Amino acid sequence: MSSPVETTATKDTPPGGTPEDGENGGGIGWAEVLLQAMRSNLRQYGMIVALALIIVLFAIWTDGTTVTPTNVTNIITQNGYVFILAIGMMIVIIAGHIDLSVGSLAAFTGAIAGVLMINHHMAWPLAMAISLVVGAIAGAWQGFWVAYIGVPSFIVTLAGMLIFRGGTEILLKGQSLAPMPEGFTKITSGYLPTVGPNTNYHNLTLLLGLALIGWTVFSEWRSRRQQAAYDLDVLPFGLFVLKCVAIGAAIIAFTMTLASDQGYPILLLILAGLLIVFGFVMRNTVIGRHVYALGGNQSAAKLSGVKSKRVVFLIFVNMGVLAALAGLVAAARLQSATPGAGVNYELEAISAAFIGGASSSGGVGTVLGAIIGGLVLGVLNNGMSILSVGSDWQQVIKGLVLLAAVGFDIYNKRKVGS
Repeated sequence: MSSPVETTATKDTPPGGTPEDGENGGGIGWAEVLLQAMRSNLRQYGMIVALALIIVLFAIWTDGTTVTPTNVTNIITQNGYVFILAIGMMIVIIAGHIDLSVGSLAAFTGAIAGVLMINHHMAWPLAMAISLVVGAIAGAWQGFWVAYIGVPSFIVTLAGMLIFRGGTEILLKGQSLAPMPEGFTKITSGYLPTVGPNTNYHNLTLLLGLALIGWTVFSEWRSRRQQAAYDLDVLPFGLFVLKCVAIGAAIIAFTMTLASDQGYPILLLILAGLLIVFGFVMRNTVIGRHVYALGGNQSAAKLSGVKSKRVVFLIFVNMGVLAALAGLVAAARLQSATPGAGVNYELEAISAAFIGGASSSGGVGTVLGAIIGGLVLGVLNNGMSILSVGSDWQQVIKGLVLLAAVGFDIYNKRKVGS
């Protein structure tokens, strides 16, 4: 079964001509084929184009400051918690729900880790594990009320937001705990080790970049073959090659930028792992398809045999674990557990999900889209800060971007339905 948002527009033999016809100018040309593909994935491609445009504009306005290796790394580490929360929030929204408690839960689990590591001198890996388990329990608690009791997720997670915020204040007694153990803070400040001869580049980063290109091209090729085997729509081969070249070029540019400095940060590897795992789950597993089915049409999904209560319960458990991980990442970056942590995290996660292609009615979105939405917000925040734009205007601009993204989604639905 193909993803609701990743199906392309044309088959290898487009209507009105063969691929060779398109190459030689007969039938419909590749330009028309490309336009059809972009129309069918307008929101997905539109956000990628918008992100690229934002990066280019800020690079010009700041004389290249935003694309220096140090600043690129800063964007990743400063927005790591947003990317993590956006992945979980995207899945929650696809299923037709919402979670307003993730910011408070992130603060609560970060406070637990801080108390265990600083006050009780617990080893940081064990403290992290306990915090993640607490996040899972909190998610299970909320998922129980939503899935099995039938209380709307808005109400349950609003209550959770208040409970976990109060719990954070109780644990920390209104004071910050610092400093965190050095091994723990390496989550956000650490880099891959330096290996091999001196090449003026970070060798391990270069190798991982090449491996990433190979894995990406293989995944695209395998996905194309699977779609063709089931007679699903695929891009003409020439455009497919062009797509792979564009992806490879982007990975090379990103890798060379970071390899010229300290290499890939450890946090980036964590984010890459989450992207790969959750992307695979949502595209290729039964539960991933069930999440899309529930968000698309809950009644039809139930009639089709989807165990909706269990799926919703697991979605909130997953969101709780990711919120805990985001809280640990935020605490590692701040090198402290603070009562004020997590404020507005839920708004940033929801914004990233909607900017990245989630639909307000559910059933639509991708994990990659959540990362793209987080990058749009991160680059905007970073670029405007470098340009000394006031925080008041930053909020206005981000609000307008969110409104435009959701409005664009509604416009597309009306256009398709007309």
